[in-house]
Amino acid sequence: MRSVSHKCRAIDHVVLPASNLGIARERLSMLGFTVAADARHPFGTENACVFFTDKTYLEPLGVASQEDCEMAAQDGNIFVAKDQAFRARRGQDGFSGIAVSSGNAAADHRRFVDANLSAGKMLQFSRPVTLPDGTTTTAGFALAFAADSAAPDLLLFAVERVNPLPADRGSLERHANGVIGISELILSAEHPQNFTQFFLTVFDAGDMGSGEDGLSFDAANARISISTPQQVSALLGTASPLGDNDLLARAIIFRVSDLSVTAAVLAANGIATVRNDHHILVSEAPGQGAVFLFEERP
Repeated sequence: MRSVSHKCRAIDHVVLPASNLGIARERLSMLGFTVAADARHPFGTENACVFFTDKTYLEPLGVASQEDCEMAAQDGNIFVAKDQAFRARRGQDGFSGIAVSSGNAAADHRRFVDANLSAGKMLQFSRPVTLPDGTTTTAGFALAFAADSAAPDLLLFAVERVNPLPADRGSLERHANGVIGISELILSAEHPQNFTQFFLTVFDAGDMGSGEDGLSFDAANARISISTPQQVSALLGTASPLGDNDLLARAIIFRVSDLSVTAAVLAANGIATVRNDHHILVSEAPGQGAVFLFEERP
């Protein structure tokens, strides 16, 4: 797959729906991650994030109040509506969204509208956040959403921090498994080229590499790769999921400082793995909605 060197928007975080936030916390802790305190959104969802030194993070997403979520979705909250739709189609655990960093979500919303890719109205909200030292602060966010009718199970959105959290998250970014950040996101689609404009628009990119085996491009901080379901399943050693013709987010490759440290932590915690010379693979499990791969990468 040919890739391009054009640097565009950075990946901010990925969204991983979970049937139960407690199960997600336990699973991620067993994988050697440090998990932040639970935090509740004002529209019925909740998260327990995993932060990395490259300033990306995982957002395991739970449903704290089904009633509040349903009301929010009815009121046009795209984040909740898409989460509810994903759970109805794909189950309670999965990999449903990719957020890109934004300095102006309103401008991104206008870009999405002009490209006929807007998923709906923007979302602005704030919520309290508990810091590692026990103190609390308020975080504010503005989100702009993009959608492709051929990709009902993947939400791409831009996130602007109106009231940013402290840049140094200290102990929350240190993980027993040695993970430093996200290297690559692996997606599948029967016809990857059909989603070129979708990704170029959301990531504000100039070009995307393509070939017979799919698409790839370098965001500012990680690689995005889209290949056919058969190719991705062969890479991951898993069966293709139902409805595999759709655009689906399948796996996350993490950058680690020392793969032997990662292997030792996973083994000590009884995590089943598949290892080769390049990476350690951990299949999906309750609380872990995607395949995780750990690699030493520069």
